[in-house]
Amino acid sequence: MRRLIVCLALALLPASCGWSLPASPGASSEAFEVRARDVAERWQGSAADRAWRHGFVALDVLNPRGWNHVGRVPAWVNRSAHNGAWRLDAELPTGPPADAEVRWPDGARSRVPLIAAASAYEEFSRPAGLVEEQCPAKGCRPLRVTGVELGRVPLETSRGPVRVPAWMFTVKGVEQKKVHVAVDPSAVSARPERVEGGVEEVMAYDLVAGRPHDLLLRYGHGACDTVRGVRVHETDQVVVVGVDKENAGPGEPCPAILESAVTTVALARPLGERLVLDSGTGVPVLRGPVRR
Repeated sequence: MRRLIVCLALALLPASCGWSLPASPGASSEAFEVRARDVAERWQGSAADRAWRHGFVALDVLNPRGWNHVGRVPAWVNRSAHNGAWRLDAELPTGPPADAEVRWPDGARSRVPLIAAASAYEEFSRPAGLVEEQCPAKGCRPLRVTGVELGRVPLETSRGPVRVPAWMFTVKGVEQKKVHVAVDPSAVSARPERVEGGVEEVMAYDLVAGRPHDLLLRYGHGACDTVRGVRVHETDQVVVVGVDKENAGPGEPCPAILESAVTTVALARPLGERLVLDSGTGVPVLRGPVRR
């Protein structure tokens, strides 16, 4: 990893280290099939598979540091929040509200537990782990919370976009609400982890209008790699995709740039409800806009 970072830092210079990605599992048809079968068998029926299809897997960080889920705020607001300059000028509910309903894009519904408003405030009001300067006189102001109400905000999940309960805090002198997702972390499954040593090959996929058997894929490769194409392994539950490429030799000068390209692959049958898995990492490829 350290070697890869050094190479990326020298992306505009000739590099003698070459591209440091390991050999693609698609280097030969047989090698790819072995790898793809293993990826499919590991995923199908696993706890990660069940959570991805039927649980609550957030694709966004629920509550990142800073002033989240809102539009642009003045610099002093972000600086004050980073330093933990919060003041409580209202009484917040200390007990969690009743479980709330989440409606999924396919029509299914789930009940999820929520955290109390006081617990949400306690979480986001802590200073950041690294504070370089303690609230300079002209840079910070107290962020005074004067009220709170329960609302909803959009969130991307493995099952598609949903609207989830969130505490909306009113801050004196700030037009935007401070938003904190109210879903109890116990109801949210972590995103699946890559297989050890796995390197992402396919970055995103999309369907092709009017061509139900085709997948549009965006994949990554080194600037000096020879790319022969993309290979596909299909089962009834998943489609495993991988890049067939030959890495540049370790002694060949090459700019250490990760490039991306787009290609179309034909499936034996339409994708349907099957998941697309990356053979390099063993985890799902996210659907998103893939433009040539």
